[in-house]
Amino acid sequence: MTQRLHLVFGGELVAPDKNTFKSVSEIQVVGIFPDYKSAYDAWKSEAQRTVDNAHMRFFIAHLHRLRDEETAASATEEFEN
Repeated sequence: MTQRLHLVFGGELVAPDKNTFKSVSEIQVVGIFPDYKSAYDAWKSEAQRTVDNAHMRFFIAHLHRLRDEETAASATEEFEN
C-alpha cells in the first residue's frame, strides 16, 4: 500500500490576503498524518480554533508528492474510506 503523508502547519500571516508568514520561527507544526482525511480533520480543528484571528492560516502539504515527483496527482484528493 502506498503511504501518502500529509503535513499540517500554519501561523500568523502578514496580511489576510497573502500567504507570507509574519514570523517563520513561530510557524506551528500540527503534525504529519498518514492520509488526507486525518490531515483534513487536524487542519479543520486548528482553523476553527483560530477562527477569530483573520491573520491565522493553516495549510495541508502533500509530503508524498515531494517524495515521488514522477507520479501525477490532482490538486485535491478524495477522502479514502
